[in-house]
Amino acid sequence: MIKVYIDGQEGTTGLKILERFNGRDDIELLKIDEDKRKDEKERQRLINLSDITFLCLPDDAARQAVGLAGDKVRIIDASTAHRTLPDWAYGFPELSKAHRDKIAGSDRVAVPGCYAGGFISLVYPLVSKGIMSADYPVTVHAVSGYSGAGKKGIAQYEAPDRSEEFDAPREYALTQQHKHLPEMKIISGLKYEPVFCPYVCDYYSGMTVTVPIVTRLLNKYRTVEDIHKALSEHYAGQKLVKVQPLGELPSGGFLAANTLSGRNYMEIYVFGTDDRVLLCSRFDNLGKGASGAAVQCMNIMCGIEETKGLV
Repeated sequence: MIKVYIDGQEGTTGLKILERFNGRDDIELLKIDEDKRKDEKERQRLINLSDITFLCLPDDAARQAVGLAGDKVRIIDASTAHRTLPDWAYGFPELSKAHRDKIAGSDRVAVPGCYAGGFISLVYPLVSKGIMSADYPVTVHAVSGYSGAGKKGIAQYEAPDRSEEFDAPREYALTQQHKHLPEMKIISGLKYEPVFCPYVCDYYSGMTVTVPIVTRLLNKYRTVEDIHKALSEHYAGQKLVKVQPLGELPSGGFLAANTLSGRNYMEIYVFGTDDRVLLCSRFDNLGKGASGAAVQCMNIMCGIEETKGLV
């Protein structure tokens, strides 16, 4: 029986992790009393009683929680705090055998950010295979449901008297400052951060991340078929990341961002011509983009079938 504590289980990610434990008989959940949620000593006691603690906290609180943990506790952090640190495993096992092995053997795993995970799924394989140079001028467009904005953002979108601005897609990170940018750059192997254009939209969950590629700027000329083949080979045999057939357009020629809401896997698409290629990843920002990824990492760390509790 695996003893699990979720520090911050009242937040969106924590609640979704709890949902994924429904029906599992191999998990013993350690619960904190409501009146002790901010009691440091009680949190420390539960963290150190656990085999695995999930951190669903703001960055500073996540760092503080790691300081409360003893050496025997394995930590899975869903915050931004530890994702680019070399002594932490990056929780995207499909990127490479080295990533998967590090997750399996690590006591400290950082779950990817939702935008960052979608971006890295597209760019990491091309950089690692030498198809895209590390100094390629990457841009990325992304669309997310409002659940990614946290409790405050969700409340704004669901308020009956909200502003009409919430009816339309809202672009943000206009100053090119976003907490996922360092992760996008470092994990992908890029020299520079990408130009990032994210939108939050009026639906609950689901995400698309799109990276345009101008093939004449690649290290060597590649056709759209070459790029599709490279991604297909990279993710061959993976259970939760699937590259879709080349030329297979979604229904009506539209790639809806909410199609995989509530699911835990990612679809990758390659569209375009031999001159201009669109790489697209579609997934649930609360699933493969957060809580689903966290549970997948826990399963790998514990030697359990990685899809257990996931759909």
